[in-house]
Amino acid sequence: MYYTGIGDEAGPRLEQQLKALKTLGWNQLEARMVELEDVPKANIHDLPEAAFDRVVGMLDEAGVKVCCFGSAIANWGKKIDEPFDSSLAEARRAIPRMKKLGTPFVRIMSFAVSADGDQMAKERFRRLRELVGLFRGEGLQPLHENCMNYGGMGWNYTLELLGEVPGLKLVFDTGNPIFNDDRSKSAPFPKQNAWEFYSKVREHILHVHLKDARWNPSRNDADYTMPGEGDGDVRRIVADLMGRNYEGGLSIEPHVAAVFHDATARTDDAVMFDSFVEYGRRTMSLVDDVYRAKHGPQALAGGVQIA
Repeated sequence: MYYTGIGDEAGPRLEQQLKALKTLGWNQLEARMVELEDVPKANIHDLPEAAFDRVVGMLDEAGVKVCCFGSAIANWGKKIDEPFDSSLAEARRAIPRMKKLGTPFVRIMSFAVSADGDQMAKERFRRLRELVGLFRGEGLQPLHENCMNYGGMGWNYTLELLGEVPGLKLVFDTGNPIFNDDRSKSAPFPKQNAWEFYSKVREHILHVHLKDARWNPSRNDADYTMPGEGDGDVRRIVADLMGRNYEGGLSIEPHVAAVFHDATARTDDAVMFDSFVEYGRRTMSLVDDVYRAKHGPQALAGGVQIA
């Protein structure tokens, strides 16, 4: 098991993302949005080629590896009844960049949930089979995230997706069930249960996003918390991962200072940096606590392969 984090949660500039990782003593980055001094913020698969080459050089100089691309492929901003071209183009741009960086994983989704109730499931499966085939054909592993998409409507939808799309695996986000409706139930849909979702799909998980929150009915939104302080069953899930000898990443996505999905949110870079570092430290402390509970009061999680 190793620590990592979604870099743009520490700040838009790559320099700030790398500084946050180094402050925590980590050497793995989950790359999503990247900004350079003279290049506007963009997903790592959308940066201009020259800018991407600069990113490669900066990562090499810092001694940081990219464990996963947090791509926009088939994400909640793309509708299933719209053309497929943008996701295919993103996948084709991502593949050579992942290979250049030695990145094994790419986060993908299964298109936005349709408001009219017709989810066009067969078309989703067809598109994902094509996307997965592109990556797997190059020796790369796509991971579906349980977010605001078809597979994120409930654990049974995720299992259906895995059955229909050979070669697909999962990144599980501990915080996403808190604000997603459980579409396997009758309307009005209750929110999902993080532990239930995790326990049903854990055999297929290769990467974990660590996020925590509580649902706030008065705001009709989630209030994000430090890890272990919300309803994401973070401590229980980490303990289970540890007991199962999980070898993947624990990737922090704090959302405490910056809510990525909220285009109106504006947060000072220093606040983003500090909240990311604090979240990382709290995560390491939580993992140490879980490890000591299993192995004794003097044990530290640093005794296992957590970098």
